[in-house]
Amino acid sequence: MTELMGSRGTMNTSPAACHNSMEDRPVDATPAPSNPLAGASRAVALEVLLRGPVPRSEIARRLALSAGSLTRLAKPLIDSGLLVEVGTSREARTGRPIRPLDINPTAHHFVGAKVTSDEVHVVITTLRAEVIASAHAALPGRDPDSVVDTVRTLTGELTAGGPRITAAGVCLGGRVAHHATVTAAPFLEWSEDVPLGRLLTDALGFPTAVDNDLLALTRAEHWFGAARGHDRFAVVTIGAGVGYGLVIHDTIVDSPDAGFGLLGHYPLDPLGPLCPSGHRGCATAMLTHSSICAAVSVGLRRSVTYDECLDLAASGDPVAEPVVTAAGRALGRLIAAAANFTLVQKIVLTGEGIRLAEVARAAVDEGVRADRDPGFAALDLDIRPSDFTQWARGAAVTAIQTYVLDDTPVAG
Repeated sequence: MTELMGSRGTMNTSPAACHNSMEDRPVDATPAPSNPLAGASRAVALEVLLRGPVPRSEIARRLALSAGSLTRLAKPLIDSGLLVEVGTSREARTGRPIRPLDINPTAHHFVGAKVTSDEVHVVITTLRAEVIASAHAALPGRDPDSVVDTVRTLTGELTAGGPRITAAGVCLGGRVAHHATVTAAPFLEWSEDVPLGRLLTDALGFPTAVDNDLLALTRAEHWFGAARGHDRFAVVTIGAGVGYGLVIHDTIVDSPDAGFGLLGHYPLDPLGPLCPSGHRGCATAMLTHSSICAAVSVGLRRSVTYDECLDLAASGDPVAEPVVTAAGRALGRLIAAAANFTLVQKIVLTGEGIRLAEVARAAVDEGVRADRDPGFAALDLDIRPSDFTQWARGAAVTAIQTYVLDDTPVAG
């Protein structure tokens, strides 16, 4: 299924050299645009990308640049069409005209793909991660070739006659080394190294970065989402699993294990159910789709979906309500633990199962209060509805960050 969305600004409609057929050749053989962000101009462009539109005086102040140096560094970015002058206002003290600088978001476009155990979701975004097109399809198999072929097919559909793509990002649940090699992907049953970055770069014809899905989503919230402007925050996701991302001092905390279920077996209820690994009352046992559905299905003696569990709980069902209330309380305890250990005040709650936090909000708040000293600063809980399009957008942000922050293309 393909879905087109309106974009802000004027979209570059020059046709990309895309192939409509899905033969063993790149989707787009045209070389990606050269990177105008290399060297000293990068700091200027990054400042405008994350905070624009912004007056030149503010850019100069934040980067400790003279007016002349800023003009020199900004000129090639303006000449290339990456930066634009927007509007005109007057400085309060002097009355001098001000023409803030902003990014031209359609100067570059990026592909983002989220791979699940049975589907691939692909989006096309602008340089500011605005989704302008999306598509998804079932995976015919879980082997690397099936993943590559499906990503290539969907990307071909979305880019045919559309904007030139600068780079791509692909995210999945698993361990990823150097944005290139998947070293473990349990949902896809990959237990050996897969050079997914190289395979996709060859198939698509432009640089492709691979990332853990939770880290990619955290990058998106940091640069363009709910936590934009915050230099320290945590992301907690619930759905098929339980995820946790952390940004400290404006830098994402990354390691081989980051985003790979580190909180999945964190104990939350000593009397709770068992998870498949035998842990009682852990995050996996209390918060995942499958655990909540299993508990309610046993009580009702029939199979129920996740949304049905939440609907029944909201209506006061005697089986579903206590299960969902216990899950909400457990989520609150998990939030409190994340905040207490890392000293963050802002927590972004998201994931395909986050409706739990809305239906059981009172229980979530109760769980937070149970494990957090009342004298501590109040937590800023930001509940963000999510679907797989948002995870794919996170993968696009990984590609954007790689392009903006690196001098060289993504290595395969």
